[in-house]
Amino acid sequence: MSPSKKNNTKPLDLTKQEKRLAEQARQKQKNRIFMISTIALVVILFAVLFFLAARESGSSKTVDFDYSSMPRLGKEDAPVKIVEFGDFKCPACAEFTSLIKPQIVKDFVDQGTAALYFVNMSFIGPDSTTASLAALSVYHQSNDEFWKFYDALYANQGNESEEWATKDFLVNLAKQEKLSIDYDLLSKDIENQTYADELNQDNDLATDSKVSQTPSLFINGEMTSEPFNYEAIKGQIETAAKEVANP
Repeated sequence: MSPSKKNNTKPLDLTKQEKRLAEQARQKQKNRIFMISTIALVVILFAVLFFLAARESGSSKTVDFDYSSMPRLGKEDAPVKIVEFGDFKCPACAEFTSLIKPQIVKDFVDQGTAALYFVNMSFIGPDSTTASLAALSVYHQSNDEFWKFYDALYANQGNESEEWATKDFLVNLAKQEKLSIDYDLLSKDIENQTYADELNQDNDLATDSKVSQTPSLFINGEMTSEPFNYEAIKGQIETAAKEVANP
């Protein structure tokens, strides 16, 4: 092979190699741009989904209750309205009634700052329904006597796995507590399920309000996440009162 041919071949090979390297660099750049674009798109997608979820959560955060249809403990014009969803067979509800409710009543209801309302959520057993029907009967006879019956039901609560809230038990409990009501009417209302439609409305309200457990507590329409943390409840009530006073 002559020297002239050697000199011509080397630059040609070098040019091809440079072209390959340049093409590889361009491909790497394309891949890098594609990867960055994909990551950016995923981030934007997650940001949009998060925004939509937050907006949906915010829009459904506050529930507009018809307070006039519920049993009420406290002044009707109290600036803070607390709604409890409860089942009379629920042991946690009995605990709430003995531990948390007295503090709410002492610090806020008795002071006129808050009123406590109750909504039936009868889901544990058949006698959850029986107890709720009895409570609604008492309520329609006397709002004040309802709260005495409410306390008595939780104080005398039977085993969750047993059907203890029978008609006879409920009527006898009302008599034992000397409620100022018509006991015969209470018995008839339980037997005839007089307030079955109203109880169904209560249970539907629980579903619509996204209540999944008892007790569940709403303060001016906003659910509290810690129904057994009194300091958290107290703080939320105080904040709600300030918001009403300074809208």
